[in-house]
Amino acid sequence: MDKNQIRETIARRAAKELKDGDVVNLGIGLPTFVANYVPKDVHVILQSENGLLGMGGSPEQGKENPELINAGGGFVTTLPGASSFDSATSFGIIRGGHVDVSILGALQVDEKGNLANWMIPGKKTPGMGGAMDLLVGTRKVILAMEHTAGENKKILKECTLPLTAAGQVNMIITEMGVMEITPKGIVLKEINPAFTVEQVQNATEAILIVCENLKPMNG
Repeated sequence: MDKNQIRETIARRAAKELKDGDVVNLGIGLPTFVANYVPKDVHVILQSENGLLGMGGSPEQGKENPELINAGGGFVTTLPGASSFDSATSFGIIRGGHVDVSILGALQVDEKGNLANWMIPGKKTPGMGGAMDLLVGTRKVILAMEHTAGENKKILKECTLPLTAAGQVNMIITEMGVMEITPKGIVLKEINPAFTVEQVQNATEAILIVCENLKPMNG
């Protein structure tokens, strides 16, 4: 799978987790693609922490509005009834528990639901942004992420990078499958038919619990 296929596979599957009426925050990077695949019969309200409620998908090339961007600076559209406001109000929405689902990226995640997604000491420090607030203020946290970073495994027994938040991740969606964080560990619930269970496990440091009713990943 090339990079675009991987992103589309993950974003399409993540979009299927959204339900009518959900207020949803999409993190920077891959999660922003989810907005393009929300089923037409599902009506969600997309929220961006830079102060936007009612965000739509990406604009057509050449029709970008420089005043309409998401938290990562990418161009977006708005839907009828959308509203904009300052960041303080936006974080009031998040911290007040009014966001139903957050879909975020990850540098590392572990079997306890701990997430590291904001810095690599000595190499990269992009900043935490609103991730810490989203992780603890949202009812359901889904990671939409590539399964590995080159040869480096990202789904670990224990995160080695500085944590963004502890024990807040509910679900992981990668190009290889769909996994749920449980008190017993990470349960592989769906698998991409392009891979075997052995391949998924070999790309994962944490020991996966394979669901008895393992289903094909439906992207």
